[in-house]
Amino acid sequence: MSSNSSVNEKDVVLCTVTQIENANVIVTLDESSLKGNIIFAEISPGRIRNIREFVSIGKKIVCKVIRKKEDHIELSLRRVTAKERDIVLDKYKKERILSSMLKPITVDKTQEIVEKIKEDNSDTYDIVEKIKENPYNFKKYFTSTQLEQLKKIAVEKSEKEKTAQAKISIKSDSESGILQIKESLESKDADISYLGSGQFLIRTKAKDYKTANSELDKTIQTIKEKAKAKHIHFEVK
Repeated sequence: MSSNSSVNEKDVVLCTVTQIENANVIVTLDESSLKGNIIFAEISPGRIRNIREFVSIGKKIVCKVIRKKEDHIELSLRRVTAKERDIVLDKYKKERILSSMLKPITVDKTQEIVEKIKEDNSDTYDIVEKIKENPYNFKKYFTSTQLEQLKKIAVEKSEKEKTAQAKISIKSDSESGILQIKESLESKDADISYLGSGQFLIRTKAKDYKTANSELDKTIQTIKEKAKAKHIHFEVK
């Protein structure tokens, strides 16, 4: 396990829920493998009727470090702003894209190479785009054979991906409104970014525009249904 010196108070980190017991949620910090806990009071500012409306085993959540102890990290879910959450989740999604590009050619060394590339390049999104533009910019990480394979993957990915997008407005006056909005916006099939004033941009990618738009429509409908169930305002702009 990593030393807790790798994280600092007020850091915003991606975590995976491992246990829910008594009045605590136990998580693992993804970047460092450190253990952390969230007391129920730090899950939501309002009354929690069902903790599984906010967290569940295996779920990825974005938390803020509030205290460091010798054997664990104390975290908060409710203190994370929508913007902070979007930044962390966007980075996570981009790293998954990078890993998926490299895995066919690096196999069991994928994570090792991803970490090496990240050490030299801070912006994960920029890395993915640069590989698509010119894989040879990253030749020091690959053999000549791997580089040729990466070039083919980059070309295919650039040719295949088409993007559809839409703006939505989602707002709540409830005490637990922020968490309700977070829950409503959760999606594995779309990139969702905060624009400000309760507005969000939804992007979906696919091999063609028809599929991308279809996925966008499905995502919007899912968010709409979640918002309706939680009695919060939803509108497509």
